[in-house]
Amino acid sequence: MWWKQNNLGQRGFTLMELMVVMVIIGILSTIVAGNFVQSKLRARDARRKNDIAQMQRTMEAYYNDHGGYPSFFTTDMAWGAPFVDPVTGVTYMNQLPNDPQQPASQFLLLVSTDRLKYQLFAHVENVKDEDISTDSNVTTRFCGSTSYCNYATTSSNATVSEVLQ
Repeated sequence: MWWKQNNLGQRGFTLMELMVVMVIIGILSTIVAGNFVQSKLRARDARRKNDIAQMQRTMEAYYNDHGGYPSFFTTDMAWGAPFVDPVTGVTYMNQLPNDPQQPASQFLLLVSTDRLKYQLFAHVENVKDEDISTDSNVTTRFCGSTSYCNYATTSSNATVSEVLQ
C-alpha cells in the first residue's frame, strides 16, 4: 500500500513521500515553464523574420513600379502605418510590420541615395538563432531605443557589410 496506518487507525502518506512528490512536481513545472518562455521567444523571432520577408516583397514591388526603392520611407512613414506611395496613392502594404516587442525594438530600413539598394535590420531575441549577424555594420545600429540590431537582410545587389551611400 502507498499509505501507512498509524496507531489510531488513520491512513495517510508519510512526510517524506509528500516531499518527494512536491520536488518532482517542482522540477517538472520548471522544465515546462522554461520551454514555454523559449517557445514564445522563437515565435516572436519567426514573426519578425516573416514580417521582414513580407517587407522585402513589398520593396521589390515598389522597385518594379518606380525603378528604385522608396526614399521617402525612412522619414515620412512609421512602422505600423500603411505603406502608400505619396505621389501615385498606390497602397503597397495596408500596414507596415511592427515589432512584437514594440516600442522597445523596431525594424530599421536604410535606402541608398541612388535608391538602388536597401538594407533592412531587426533585433532577434534568440541568441542561438543561426541567422544572427556578427557584422559590425549590423551590430552597431540601434533597432529601437534599447536594442542593437543583430539580424539583417538586403536587396539582391547589396551586402550586409556594405555601408550604403
